[in-house]
Amino acid sequence: MDNNKDIYILGIESSCDETAAAVVKNGREVLSNAISSQIDIHTLYGGVVPEIASRKHLERVNQVIKEGLDKAGKTIDDIDAIAVTYGPGLVGALLVGVSAAKALAFSSGKPLVGVHHIEGHISANLIENKELEPPFLCLVVSGGHTHLVVVKDYGEYEILGRTYDDAAGEAFDKVARAIGLGYPGGPKIDKLSKEGNKDAIKFPRAKVVGHKFDFSFSGLKSAVLNYLNQAEMKGETINKADVAASFQEAVVDVLSTHLCEAAFETGIKKVALAGGVASNKTLRDRVEKLCKENGFEFYVPSPILCTDNAAMIASCGYFEYIKGVRSGWDLNACPNLKLGEKNYD
Repeated sequence: MDNNKDIYILGIESSCDETAAAVVKNGREVLSNAISSQIDIHTLYGGVVPEIASRKHLERVNQVIKEGLDKAGKTIDDIDAIAVTYGPGLVGALLVGVSAAKALAFSSGKPLVGVHHIEGHISANLIENKELEPPFLCLVVSGGHTHLVVVKDYGEYEILGRTYDDAAGEAFDKVARAIGLGYPGGPKIDKLSKEGNKDAIKFPRAKVVGHKFDFSFSGLKSAVLNYLNQAEMKGETINKADVAASFQEAVVDVLSTHLCEAAFETGIKKVALAGGVASNKTLRDRVEKLCKENGFEFYVPSPILCTDNAAMIASCGYFEYIKGVRSGWDLNACPNLKLGEKNYD
């Protein structure tokens, strides 16, 4: 491969409720990042409905790919490879993106590269922080995942901790629903919490015995629900802002503390956030403050690159592509794909 040649990757993402396509140059320069969100539709149902998500991906995927190419000023002939999310995620939603990418790669004769969705989130940090190189520590927090990861090299990961039950974003959504905020829960709790007292209610911080970097948010969620039920039975007025602020403080406290403790134990001075919950301002501010106090370098993508997008998939796909990774025509959706697994060899 000519090391002096610019590499253009077309990324396609459809793992949940965003249909997205992007063109990224050399893994770090975003030329386009087209996203078609389904939030307004799923808000009506209080959460993502898989069948509706799949159908909307089918309706939009070709249009979004065209938009991604057009905004970048590129045609498929200019593209070196097509990267696509193949897991984890909703199986029907993933299949739409994978099928579209395979068809486009086959018809154009371009290489196909399957990308792990979580690896994509981690790679979002490489786009805006051009100087960031592995190794670094990354806390991945989203609706479906909570991982504390050592990024040892491009595409090489060591998982220090993960959630035993609910992911942080899932807990946000469930608590938001319980206090009547609706979907999506994370941004709504973050906004309401600014009006509340984070110390008003002492919600628990779970520790997993023998696994100090692992997470558990199910007990916290249950504690919030119990608090709401008891208040209702007693006829007490519920201050939703205080509940939101106190719940969010419990989550942020655990996430930021685990991340800092891992940085001290591993000796890694570069700390990053990734995933949808990484757009939470309270979490961003808390981790940044702790990093400044302890002499760590702090990295976090812009909010648009924290939520599901195709630029992060194209970026991750670039680093896989230059390593020689290629996917076959048997590439399939892997809804329960674990970080570090490669199901396309």
